[in-house]
Amino acid sequence: MDEADRLLLRRYRLPLVGELQVASLWDALLSRELFTPDMIEDIQRAGSGSRRDQARQLILDLETRGSQALPLFISCLEDTGQDTLASLLKTSRQAAKQDVEAIRPLDLKPVVLGPEGLKPEELRVMKQDPSKPSQGKLAPVVLGPEELWPAKLRPEVLRPEVPRPGNIGSGGFTDVCPQDRAKGNADLAYVLNADPCGHCLIINNVNFCRESGLMTRTGSNIDCERMQRRFHLLQFAVEVKCDLTAKQMVQALMQLARRDHGALDCCVVVILSHGCQASHRQFPGAVYGTDGCPVSVERIVNTFNGTGCPSLGGKPKLFFIQACGGEQKDHGFEVASTSPEDETPNSNPETDATPFQEGPRSTDEPDAVSSLPTPSDILVSYSTFPGFVSWRDPKSGSWYIETLDSIFEQWAHCEDLQTLLLRVANAVSVKGIYKQIPGCFNFLRKKLFFKT
Repeated sequence: MDEADRLLLRRYRLPLVGELQVASLWDALLSRELFTPDMIEDIQRAGSGSRRDQARQLILDLETRGSQALPLFISCLEDTGQDTLASLLKTSRQAAKQDVEAIRPLDLKPVVLGPEGLKPEELRVMKQDPSKPSQGKLAPVVLGPEELWPAKLRPEVLRPEVPRPGNIGSGGFTDVCPQDRAKGNADLAYVLNADPCGHCLIINNVNFCRESGLMTRTGSNIDCERMQRRFHLLQFAVEVKCDLTAKQMVQALMQLARRDHGALDCCVVVILSHGCQASHRQFPGAVYGTDGCPVSVERIVNTFNGTGCPSLGGKPKLFFIQACGGEQKDHGFEVASTSPEDETPNSNPETDATPFQEGPRSTDEPDAVSSLPTPSDILVSYSTFPGFVSWRDPKSGSWYIETLDSIFEQWAHCEDLQTLLLRVANAVSVKGIYKQIPGCFNFLRKKLFFKT
């Protein structure tokens, strides 16, 4: 989709999300091959599955469906009787194209100028005709558009689909966008050329012992499958471990840290479990083993520091934590775009929260904190703000993981990790009656582009 159509969709996203009747569109979208059946199912599962969430996801996904996506979508709207929206998009699209046509350079015709015909207020150019001797008069000459409007003075007209050249700092210009330049520059971005890029360990705790007092995390297997598939597509060697006690979690992490990562470029750890607040000095929060014992995020991260895992020195180490950061439920605050449909009455999400437990110092803090090096090449992405609950739908998985997977699918081929996580935070923040905002502790030194 060209930039003009993409901007048009974003301009009218609010009315589209507010009024689009998605249920009648599925067959039309399939018949025009705008989306595959699997894509339609993903859109139908978006967010809470409400009409508004499905409409929002449909508009986002439409931007990725090619140069003819918008006109095809308009025809789908017309076929399903949604003429008001179809007319809005069609009229605006035509007007935008006319505006582009209107600013093209004028087609100037050659003109003949004589000395007697010059007027002070006219912008005309005269020059000596070298073929005739100078007799105190200027002979008339024919000037074409090239002379009336020198190339260096002509306005530059860029089509919406043509990126504006970027200044490369040496007086010249290049057609390569800043993101592409960063990808190829080892000083600006991490190099992920290894095959596989690195190891990805997923710890998925679903069933907890009765003594722990922790509920079964229904829906977490959906999250696990999503992350397993996503990081496999991102060229990682993925390993999944399920229902580990706190001790087994620590052992699994240490085993991964002790591997030789010398020929690899990155390492990823995904943890899906219940969580709580925990005393900390660097990274907040803790996640629970199936025995109800917590493992601090701080300890998890520091397992991969320069001492514990020297072969990952200077390489990015990424941690994605789907767990509650506490027990607070965020009711949010009202904004102009709030709609009753955002309340998702048919959804009954659960939390991954448990009460804050101070516990012994050795439980929640890593050993020998004072000797740890300054964190570098580390990013910890949390599903929620410290102290708040993280929501999980038993039928569709957690808000955070579902959104993370969707954003990575749409944008990982062209955007760096920090930008992707900003998209995730924005998308999760608009869900549900209660609110949730993901965030991260970022100690990366460079941009990170996944290998897609």
